[in-house]
Amino acid sequence: MAGIDYEVEYNNRARVPEHAEIFARWSRDAEFYRAEALKAGHAELGLSYGDTDRQSLDLFFPRATQNPPLALFIHGGWWRSLDPSMFSHLARGLNEHGVTVAVAGYDLCPNVTIGDIVVQIRRACIFLWQRFGQRTLAVGHSAGGHLTAAMVATNWREEFPKAPADLVPAGYAISGVFDLLPLLHISANEDFRLDEASARALSPALWPVASGRVFDAIVGGLESNEFKRQSQTIASAWQGPARTRYEEISGTNHFTVLDPLNDPSSPMVARIVQLARQIGT
Repeated sequence: MAGIDYEVEYNNRARVPEHAEIFARWSRDAEFYRAEALKAGHAELGLSYGDTDRQSLDLFFPRATQNPPLALFIHGGWWRSLDPSMFSHLARGLNEHGVTVAVAGYDLCPNVTIGDIVVQIRRACIFLWQRFGQRTLAVGHSAGGHLTAAMVATNWREEFPKAPADLVPAGYAISGVFDLLPLLHISANEDFRLDEASARALSPALWPVASGRVFDAIVGGLESNEFKRQSQTIASAWQGPARTRYEEISGTNHFTVLDPLNDPSSPMVARIVQLARQIGT
């Protein structure tokens, strides 16, 4: 689109100068929550779902609950940075409401492609199906929001014939990127290695979605116009076959928009719990 400085619109670390302090807070809070969950016997860490070290996930269980619903959290970092261990604390809100949470890692660009990462997260979903025999609610942030959409739109019977067709029937994507064509114009594409054909092929906003899926597209009120457009675009594109919802969280930027996940009383947690329970029924 003419006149848009995509480098500025998509550079969230430049837009949020205090991002390093936010990342440090995440890491500290995540370490405390892992220790707390392990001490209580409510966590299993480092479960391998693939053939590389980063293809692993951590499980955080609620206190005694029969057949708790299941959510998968997929972290962001432009498909090329951050570690799942930074996000353990984001399981707290859902755990407090009786939801089991898996926090997944994946290999990073440029060592792999975005398409490779989509395949890896599908593998993580199958791992969870084999472990629990339950459908999964996908929850993701930024690049993880893209991967969340990809899971909701996956034809599971085509990919894994023994899986339910609606293995991931709902997604909650926070500050996601669903139209990858603008990323051709930013410097990070040196690592993504997208061309026009692959950008189109990996854009969930351009994929068909099965009838009955549910998808929430959430964005921070302080985020760039492009990030708001990304969420608006997929909510509009999928509306009809899917039940979609767009929401801006006022006063939050690309990183602080995640904070409500750590608060059991937040409206964000309440909505995700609602979706998880619907899947579990």
